[in-house]
Amino acid sequence: MTSRSPQVTARTSSEERAVARTQTLIKGVNGIGTVRKTTLPGGLRIVTETLPSVRSATFGIWAHVGSRDETPALNGATHYLEHLLFKGTSRRSALDISSAIDAVGGEMNAFTAKEYTCYYARVLDTDLPLAIDVVCDMLTGSVILQEDVDVERGAILEEIAMTEDDPGDCVHDLFAHTMLGDTPLGRPVLGTVDTVNALTADRIRRFYKRHYDPTHLVVAAAGNIDHQKVVRLVRAAFEKAGALKETQAAPIAPRDGHRVIRTAGRLEVIDRKTEQAHVVLGMPGLARTDERRWAMGVLNTALGGGMSSRLFQEVREKRGLAYSVYSYTSSFADCGLFGVYAGCRPSQVHDVLKICRDELDQVARHGLSDDEIDRAIGQLRGSTVLGLEDTGALMNRIGKSELCWGDQMSVDEMLTRIAAVTPDDVRAVARDVLGRRPSLSVIGPLKDKQAARLQEAVS
Repeated sequence: MTSRSPQVTARTSSEERAVARTQTLIKGVNGIGTVRKTTLPGGLRIVTETLPSVRSATFGIWAHVGSRDETPALNGATHYLEHLLFKGTSRRSALDISSAIDAVGGEMNAFTAKEYTCYYARVLDTDLPLAIDVVCDMLTGSVILQEDVDVERGAILEEIAMTEDDPGDCVHDLFAHTMLGDTPLGRPVLGTVDTVNALTADRIRRFYKRHYDPTHLVVAAAGNIDHQKVVRLVRAAFEKAGALKETQAAPIAPRDGHRVIRTAGRLEVIDRKTEQAHVVLGMPGLARTDERRWAMGVLNTALGGGMSSRLFQEVREKRGLAYSVYSYTSSFADCGLFGVYAGCRPSQVHDVLKICRDELDQVARHGLSDDEIDRAIGQLRGSTVLGLEDTGALMNRIGKSELCWGDQMSVDEMLTRIAAVTPDDVRAVARDVLGRRPSLSVIGPLKDKQAARLQEAVS
C-alpha cells in the first residue's frame, strides 16, 4: 500500500494537469458579448464570443506562423501552404471541401500575414458543426501531395503577377523592403517567382508539421454559438485526426522582443510604365504592444484617415493633386511602420511629396490642434465599433488578440482607451515618430531628372 502510494499520487497529479481549463475573459450582459476561453491538454486554445441576436457564426483557426518565420529559401512557404490546405485531406478532396461549405450557403477563405495565418468559414448557426469539421480537417489532415504543389504553383505565380500589375498595392511591399531590407519582415508575403518555383512538397510538408502543432494554434468562433459545444466539436475533430496530445502542453507565447529600425533617408524607385506614380513616404512606427499605440491611432486618423484629415484636405481637396491619399500604420510584435501613400500624375509627384513632407514636419514640430484631435478620437471610436458589426470581424478580434497579445480587451475598454488619449499624448508621439528622417518608395514612369530630385523628399 505504502509502496504504491507515490505512484497513485503521481498519476492523479498528472490527470489533474491534463484537463481542459475554461475561463471567462469578458463577461457580457445576459451572455451577449461574453468571451470564454478553454485550453485543451495538448495546448490548443479555443476562444468564443457569444452573440445570440444573430443567426450566423464564424469559425476560424489562427496559426502562429507568418512570412517572418521563413528563411530566404522558404520565402512564400507560409502563403503556399495556405493554398495547399484547401487541396485535400485524407478524408476530403478539394472539391469535397469547397462543396461542403457551398452547399449550405457559407463562405470560406484564408489569409496569410507576416506574423500569422488564418483559415475561416462563415455559416448559419445551425451549420456550425459542419464548418468546424471541415476547417479542423483541413488544418490537421492535409496530405500536401507533389501533384497539388505543382498545380497550385501556377495559381500562386499568377497571384504574384496580379500584384505586380497593381502598383498601388505593390508599392507597399516595396516600402516594407525599403524600411526593413532583406529580412523576413521586409520580404513579400507571397514570395518571389524564384522562391516559389524552388519550393517542393517535402519542404512545405516539413514546414507544415513544424508550425501547425496545436500549441501554435488558436481556434476562434463568434456568433450565435455555445462555448462548450464548440469545445466538444473541436476536441472531437482534433482527436479524430490524432492531432491532440493527451498530456498537458503549454501554448506558444505571443511574439516579443524589441527591434529598432534605424533606417533613415532610404530611397527605392521602380521604373514602370504606369499612368500614375505611386509613392509611400514614411518612417519607423510603433510595435503593437507599445502603450502609445492609442495616441498613434488618433494621430494617424487625423493626418490621413478620412476626408477631413490634413493630407486629404491639402493634397486632394485644396489642390486636386491626387485622387487617393492616406496614411497608415503597420504594427508587428517588435517594431512598426508609419507611411503616407499617394497616387498622382508623374509630373506632380514632387509637389505631392513636398506637401506631405511639409505636413509631417509641421505636425512633428507643432502637433495637431485640439479640434483635430477631438474629431479624430470620435472618428476612431465610431469606426472601431462599426468595424465589429459582423461575426467575422468579432472572430478576427478575439482570435488575433489571443494569438498576438495573449488576452482580450472588451470593446468598451478599447473605446475608453481611445477616449483617454490627450492632446499632449498625440503631440508627444508625433514628435517621436514624425520627427524622424523619412524614407521613400516610388513606382512609376519617372524621367531621369524627376528621379534625381526624389532624394530631396528624404533629405
